[in-house]
Amino acid sequence: MTDERFKTIPLKSLQAFEAVGRCGGVTAAALELKVSPGAISQQIRKIESFLGVSLLERSGRTVELTAWGRLYHQEISKGFEQFARAEQLLEKARNETALVLSALSSVVNKWIGRRIFDWQALHPDVQVRIIGRDKEPRIGFDDVDFRVSYGSDVLQHEHYTELFRDWVVPACSPALMQDRAHAARDLFEQPLLHVEWERHFTPYPSWAEFAAKAGVSFDASTSGLSFTLSSSAIDAAVNKRGVVLAQMSMISDELAAQTLVIPVDIRIALRESYFLAWDRAALQKPHGREFRDWLVAISRQQAVAWAPKPIL
Repeated sequence: MTDERFKTIPLKSLQAFEAVGRCGGVTAAALELKVSPGAISQQIRKIESFLGVSLLERSGRTVELTAWGRLYHQEISKGFEQFARAEQLLEKARNETALVLSALSSVVNKWIGRRIFDWQALHPDVQVRIIGRDKEPRIGFDDVDFRVSYGSDVLQHEHYTELFRDWVVPACSPALMQDRAHAARDLFEQPLLHVEWERHFTPYPSWAEFAAKAGVSFDASTSGLSFTLSSSAIDAAVNKRGVVLAQMSMISDELAAQTLVIPVDIRIALRESYFLAWDRAALQKPHGREFRDWLVAISRQQAVAWAPKPIL
């Protein structure tokens, strides 16, 4: 095939065929490219018509690459890999001076996204990008310098240190429970908001655990709304929807603004800690090492403040 003939094949068609070969089928390729399976098949028929060979062998609802298809896919994949590398190089160059921090969505929304303004006040000329992402990045490959991880997820990274072990405590809007002394049993007269993390995390402390610690009977079949994001459950509590077992790291601003109160101060520790992981190259960036040390310092200071006070 001459270069001139190759240029006449639409890039969209090549993209569709590359995705089919890489994903293993038309349906999977359609999901990745966010188009219909019919659109994928139409693009591949354009290539087959142009080349005069069959690229896919269709059998019912399944398709496989033909021998011609495997050969052709092997070669065009090299081009798409080069496109991806070019994009990564451009993104890396764009962020050469910026410090890129990735964290779980709730951690961004309710903790680091708030504390970062303290860093910015100290270093107004340092650019920081914060990415809320629940899937762990590939540090060293993805454009991420630092990652706040929870529990054993951090083990997939090479360089990391513990930040803090968080505590949960009952919290609700002051409008829900008037300003007076409350006992733990009073909480169960209110709507309960539940947090149920994704299964790959260790379980979040439950109302059943809280009841056992407080010495209160609890019906495990009690209904209530459940949230996979801690931040969403906290927002519901602020909006007077019920009582939540909230992470202390995520409600300091609400407590200060009195949009949330702690009616009964009984705290339960999370089963695992939060960690900070980093790319070693990030420490060579301007203020990279300083940024890491600042995150560690504020985490450990706040961990002391969040822990239950010793009973004298």
